[in-house]
Amino acid sequence: MASTSVLLVSLSLILINIITLPLLSTAISSCNGACKTLNDCAGQLICINGKCNDDPDIGSNECGGGGGSSSPPPTTNNCQPSGTLVCQGKSYPKYTCSPPVTSSTKASLTLNDFSEGGDGGGPSYCDEKYHANSERVVALSTGWFDNKSRCGKMISIKASNGKSVTAKVVDECDSRAGCDAEHAGQPPCRNNIVDGSAAVWDALGLNQDLGVVPVTWSMA
Repeated sequence: MASTSVLLVSLSLILINIITLPLLSTAISSCNGACKTLNDCAGQLICINGKCNDDPDIGSNECGGGGGSSSPPPTTNNCQPSGTLVCQGKSYPKYTCSPPVTSSTKASLTLNDFSEGGDGGGPSYCDEKYHANSERVVALSTGWFDNKSRCGKMISIKASNGKSVTAKVVDECDSRAGCDAEHAGQPPCRNNIVDGSAAVWDALGLNQDLGVVPVTWSMA
């Protein structure tokens, strides 16, 4: 009887280990998938209350609205965080890549002051100059900036209200570094950012107080 009891206990332990083993997986999760850290979630998703969901800070819309028919499958965008940067006790993802550029690339438009002393930090990376808020200029996330290949080029930006504007690429919205004097203390940009001047926001008829709005963009 004793040997039988030991055998049953051993089998029970083996079954428990087999059942719990998948829970230890660190596979990348999609919408509503289980997560514990930011790096557990695919694409623009973040970990909220143990599930991967859209990031309200950047206005991503991979999980909500439209039935998902206009969103590309998660497997088409393999751009994942390359690490994290801790600023003032908060962890931010770092990226060396961005989603593929198309004829209507989804992005988050943010507001930037490219003038001297503005929140853009130093002079623009493309021309080493500052730019007035009246100029229609933008900075692109590191992946889209593509090692200066888009410097001086015009892009077309379209807002959800139907208005569009063209703007010149003059700077990089650094997705790899931040929280220092060079970046005016700002954390790393997400990998889907078009950082526009006040003139860009005005041309699109957008309320600058919003700070971040969803847009689409393409090369002009």
